Amino acid sequence: MNPSDAAWQRLISALHASGSKAALAITGGGSGAVGELLRVPGGSRLLIDAQIPYDALALGAFLGVAPAQACSADTAIALARTARARAATLAPAGSNLVGLGATAALVSDRPRRGEHRFHIAFANAAQIAHCTCVMAKGRRDRAAEEDLVARAIVLWLARACGIAAPSPKSLVDADEHYAETVVAAADGDAIDRLVAGELDRITVQPDGQMMLSAPQPSVLFPGSFNPMHEGHVLLARLAEEIRQQPLAFEISVTNVDKPPLAGGTVRRRVGQFTWKSPVELTRAPTFLDKSRLFPRTTFVIGADTAERLIAAKYYGDDELQMHVALEEIANSGSSFLVAVRVDAGGRVRALSDIPVPPRYADLFTEIPEHRFRLDISSSEIRARSGQLVIDSEPHK
Repeated sequence: MNPSDAAWQRLISALHASGSKAALAITGGGSGAVGELLRVPGGSRLLIDAQIPYDALALGAFLGVAPAQACSADTAIALARTARARAATLAPAGSNLVGLGATAALVSDRPRRGEHRFHIAFANAAQIAHCTCVMAKGRRDRAAEEDLVARAIVLWLARACGIAAPSPKSLVDADEHYAETVVAAADGDAIDRLVAGELDRITVQPDGQMMLSAPQPSVLFPGSFNPMHEGHVLLARLAEEIRQQPLAFEISVTNVDKPPLAGGTVRRRVGQFTWKSPVELTRAPTFLDKSRLFPRTTFVIGADTAERLIAAKYYGDDELQMHVALEEIANSGSSFLVAVRVDAGGRVRALSDIPVPPRYADLFTEIPEHRFRLDISSSEIRARSGQLVIDSEPHK
């Protein structure tokens, strides 16, 4: 199938009409795929973003970490996951998101010791899959290899979008090695099952991999992260330094007094942490629920949250229920690191300002103001940008 063929143009038109929203990340070769997609009218219905992090520093910046090897299946998968996470921040809620990553080692102006090869991966709501090809050295010049990889990218994208198309294997000769692998189910089913109440916890690793039974974190930073901001990052790093343990963030898809988060909302918020930190997704809206799910864990909170934890009004004005909850949290081996906050009235609020019952004093440890003070909130950032307020911050 030649790019000038009517069949090729019909394929790309079908991609544009597929209803998918695609983000591409291509390095090393094959960037002509972007031009192929846009050569046919209607590309804006499909393509929402295309990145070409060609230099090693640019590739590391896009992924958030320098890959062990630029041209590898692992790097293609990481590019696809990162591209899809980026798409989640750009596309309308409910979009059928596709991330595609491609990396290649082709003819160069210097002799190449290794194989001439390409790796292409996609991540959609159903799965993560990649294809790999080792091409015969000397059989094609640089332009021909570039064209081959570009067409392979378009064909692999068609598969990701559910469009019938030949395999990229059809582009290479019979004696050239080609293989396809389905890596894993992507996030769609797991997150949707969590929102539906079929799962209680999902761990999202920094590379986007989702695990249903990961080891529990020792330090957990719960919040809505709508959006995540620099204050969250600084407080997380300080908590790790204080506890000398790695930290994970946590987002509960359920809330005490608000509707559950939609799957698309969850995916967009998780996308903020790609290649930065692990995220625990739970159905644990209160700290009592969290302590049952994560016993012996240190929770990182602000002084405003600590104040709510010991306020009877957040327990239906039942002081006994407050004591019962705090007693169970203490018995679980959990504890709280409490950061100074500035409230809406401009008052500095610290743990020392909160009347914690003496019997629970050991549950709370204050982070001194000289080490950290948070003067900005996600709600203020949303207000400044005119965003709708959607908060899943736990109240107990």
